[in-house]
Amino acid sequence: MPILNAEISLYPSGLLDSEPAANLSWWAMYTLPRQEKKLMRMLLAKEISFYSPIIARRYRSPNGRMRSSLQPLFGGYVFVCGEEQQRYEAVCTGCVSRWLDVPSAHELVEDLRQVQKLIELDAPLSPESRLVPGQRVRIRHGAFAGYEGVILRREKEVRLQVAVRFMNQGVSVLLEDFQADII
Repeated sequence: MPILNAEISLYPSGLLDSEPAANLSWWAMYTLPRQEKKLMRMLLAKEISFYSPIIARRYRSPNGRMRSSLQPLFGGYVFVCGEEQQRYEAVCTGCVSRWLDVPSAHELVEDLRQVQKLIELDAPLSPESRLVPGQRVRIRHGAFAGYEGVILRREKEVRLQVAVRFMNQGVSVLLEDFQADII
């Protein structure tokens, strides 16, 4: 099956190169599962500035065939730029699970500009998490908010180990990167 045509992942096209973008508010919209492209289409229709880096990924299907697809580099995230009204409209699309305020818009724009240039150079990219095995973290969102533990493993999933130190035993739970703060 052929790869689908690329959709717009940056609107307006010069957003990251414009000086006003670094001076406006930015939000990281965490989408519902597999809703990134839908959110981008809806933001484009409303003419709201956004960016979500999209890369081609190759993988092997269960029957052994090589497949390609265009997927967000940062799964689940779309970065929205604008005023409070644009944030409100993005959240009201029904695609957003939660949103995070970006405290340093200038740094984010600079980082996203570098990512965009790497994509344009067709460099082989893969997302990297900030959580590594052995790191002590505190959960800030979800049902486990307030729990502390150690990152156990980092392969296709992140597992948090909560230990009973006295017994040298514990349990582990699956979590998402965005839920944990490094302590």
